[in-house]
Amino acid sequence: MQSNLQTTVNNTLPISGQTAIQQAQQPNAEQSIGSILVKTGKLESEKTELILKHQELKHVRFGEAAIQLGLLKEDDIRFALARQYHYYYLLPDDLVGSDELIAAYQPFSNQAEGLRTLRSQLSLRWFTTWPLRKTLSIVSAGSGEGKSYLAANLAIMFSQLGKRTLLIDADMRHGRQHDLFKLPNQNGLSSILSNRSDATSIQHIPAFMDLSILTSGPTPPNPQELLGRHLFVSLLAYASHEFDVVLIDTPPAMQYADATTIAVLGGGALLVTRQDSTRLEDTRKLTDRLTELGVPMVGAVLNRF
Repeated sequence: MQSNLQTTVNNTLPISGQTAIQQAQQPNAEQSIGSILVKTGKLESEKTELILKHQELKHVRFGEAAIQLGLLKEDDIRFALARQYHYYYLLPDDLVGSDELIAAYQPFSNQAEGLRTLRSQLSLRWFTTWPLRKTLSIVSAGSGEGKSYLAANLAIMFSQLGKRTLLIDADMRHGRQHDLFKLPNQNGLSSILSNRSDATSIQHIPAFMDLSILTSGPTPPNPQELLGRHLFVSLLAYASHEFDVVLIDTPPAMQYADATTIAVLGGGALLVTRQDSTRLEDTRKLTDRLTELGVPMVGAVLNRF
């Protein structure tokens, strides 16, 4: 992925019970490698005694002892060390999300490095500028251009930075985030905007300490009208109060007017294009439309994956 960022640049939502942030269990920073691996199901508790005895006998570290005994792999030890430093990612056998979540499953790949570069530029040019901005819409002219992929991976990346991150799937026609993160979608954005649910629909992702997702919810007959209601403004105000970073995945802008409404209310937009796929004329029309409405175009990403 290559990015070319060009800067052109105490309302709350009713909620029943605790917020997703309050419900999230914070891990103990002093956990040992063994306890982390047991807690995450990568090591049977009774095997720790064998490792500790071998560790004492051979005068080696816990991880080295476990590898020598054939009970753990180097990837397991690297995973536990990352958890000690509050750097959360997943191993291939962690079936909690799609393999499209590169930031989760391949955090040391070239694609992940490209995402980190993009995250750094967004942090410097948007999320840490004054006045403080917390909300950003991810937009594209057409479908299949990698917008949902980028939104999901960026959300993971910001949570790995220790930012309380919320990803909102605002594509209430063809939402993808519940599939990418393997989440239930009985309640979500459409439920909140139709006043059939509240912020308890926000789902914390246990595998990532600082990541929460609001899925699209059941497909409504009137997505555009729901986005025009004051409840959406209230939701964004609530999200900005509870989270450090709020990313919004939007429908394809040339097919539906939803994306324009979301970008206007969200305060800024990041444009996603795909190499050899996106039509230049569609992109120009979208950027012109958003600029006319006063939406800051934070930058553009050329997606090659």
